[in-house]
Amino acid sequence: MSMIINANTKIAKILKENSDALEAIISLDEKFEKLRNPVLRKLMASRTSIGMAAKIAGFDVRNFFEKLQPLGFEVDKETKPETPVEEPKLPAFFNTLKPGQIADFDVRPLIDAGEDPLSTIVDRVKKIPKGGALKIINSFEPAPLISLLKKQGFESFVHSVDEQLVETYFYKKDDAAVQINEPENSGDGWDELLQKFEGKMQTVDVRALEMPQPMMTILEAIEKLPDSIALFVYHKRIPVFLLPELRERKFDFRIKELAPNEVRLLIFKD
Repeated sequence: MSMIINANTKIAKILKENSDALEAIISLDEKFEKLRNPVLRKLMASRTSIGMAAKIAGFDVRNFFEKLQPLGFEVDKETKPETPVEEPKLPAFFNTLKPGQIADFDVRPLIDAGEDPLSTIVDRVKKIPKGGALKIINSFEPAPLISLLKKQGFESFVHSVDEQLVETYFYKKDDAAVQINEPENSGDGWDELLQKFEGKMQTVDVRALEMPQPMMTILEAIEKLPDSIALFVYHKRIPVFLLPELRERKFDFRIKELAPNEVRLLIFKD
């Protein structure tokens, strides 16, 4: 049975149905030459419909239909193009990347198992050569990781495939050594600080929250935290992405590991 296409059909579905459609589409306009790059093709084709592509090239969707019909596609001309959602512009580094220069890392199994993927991410980041990229596959945008790696000279791009799948690319621009260290577990003066803030603490329990909600919850809490009040946090692990954010926001902290999956944090104005 032939595939029925209309103005809202994604280019990726067309290419999956018939690989010959790639050359047919490229022949329509030089703007589609980028589809020859496998990395760009994967990103662009999954986000772009026939209607959107026609708008990019500046011609009518019928030009697409005329090229694709000889390949066996059936055309539904009655369906009107949907109003396209403005897509973020792809960064320039995608023009240079090839599939062999991208290392994929799906962190979902680790997170589902209750493990923190940071140490593995750090190991993989350090192995990325100049001009290469790491693709983190997750169910949410890793905002703390983006912030952390930006300081290490990485460019990033987030591709939200759908509500449950987010691909984040980290591109290494130069060959400078990557310095990402696990934060020190500073518990100095824990008992003294608990005594200092006795009666002047707010508490928050993030142990039952799924990532990235623990970090977001803590950051929201400290936004409203008075200078004289400390935030006492019940956590399952040391929140390594959170700690640099706390320092940047002029907060100090202490960490107390009581047992596996039992961590306490005390956060207060520096």
